[in-house]
Amino acid sequence: MLTRPQKIILLKLLSLFSVVRGYAIVLMILAQWLTAAFILAPQTPLIKLFLSWDLWSLIMASALSIAAGYIINNFYDQEKDLINRPRRSKLDQMLRQQTKLSGYFILNFAAVLTASAVSFQAALFFSGFIFLMWYYSHRLKKMIFIGNLTSALLSVMPLFVLVVYYRSFSSIIVVHACFLLLLLASRELLKDLENLTGDLVLGYKTIPVVYGVKATKIVGIALIALTYLPSLILILDYEIFVMQYYFFATMLVLPYGAVLLWRAHERRDYLVLHALLRLGIIIGVLSIVLLNPGRLIHGWV
Repeated sequence: MLTRPQKIILLKLLSLFSVVRGYAIVLMILAQWLTAAFILAPQTPLIKLFLSWDLWSLIMASALSIAAGYIINNFYDQEKDLINRPRRSKLDQMLRQQTKLSGYFILNFAAVLTASAVSFQAALFFSGFIFLMWYYSHRLKKMIFIGNLTSALLSVMPLFVLVVYYRSFSSIIVVHACFLLLLLASRELLKDLENLTGDLVLGYKTIPVVYGVKATKIVGIALIALTYLPSLILILDYEIFVMQYYFFATMLVLPYGAVLLWRAHERRDYLVLHALLRLGIIIGVLSIVLLNPGRLIHGWV
């Protein structure tokens, strides 16, 4: 049996994991490494990538800055979360606001310091990334359309620091990014629908607040339809090998998601859709290995 002090420590650790969205950070770490291994540096032996100090420094700087971004977002959204997510808010409040702010500054400093070990340009990139995340949480997220677009762009920005580092820019990366941005933009709309009550109370200018739920659903369905364009381009114009089956599956499943979105009425319905979309993004990250499955076995030397 755990003692009371041990239970408090455990709850605070769970609170920290909740505040920084630990699952999202783990997914980003995986996405960055797989992107480097299978898209940006496909000829580099995997063991060399696995032992690359520069690559792991960039990944660590991304993880630290993203964690800090979630902390400052939680700080500004405390009132809204109390309305929309009362149970999770109780867990998040196990950490004092002062503790969160201290952690925010420490994590950001560590992120820039870690990036500076790679290059001055990397440190500059993460300094700008950190500023944009703060400005988004402080102001942009309350602005209609701009908040949704900024959130989606911030979600993929850490991948582009690797593009710059490896100097391996190609059109396939742009098409992949467009597909991912459309999925992320759809997720942001679902979050707005989930958080409608809190946004109304606190005066956030989101799409559901300004234009209504029905109009938001139409925009969401339009975004789902647009994902077909990059999916078909990737399947027809690029050699993506086994990964094409992920896009085939996505094109089969998304219409069902659109129907569920149109029929959704309660917050619980949007939470289910959000979970399904998140699962699709996770599977998409894991499916990067399908670009060259044999590399996992033969690509280490």
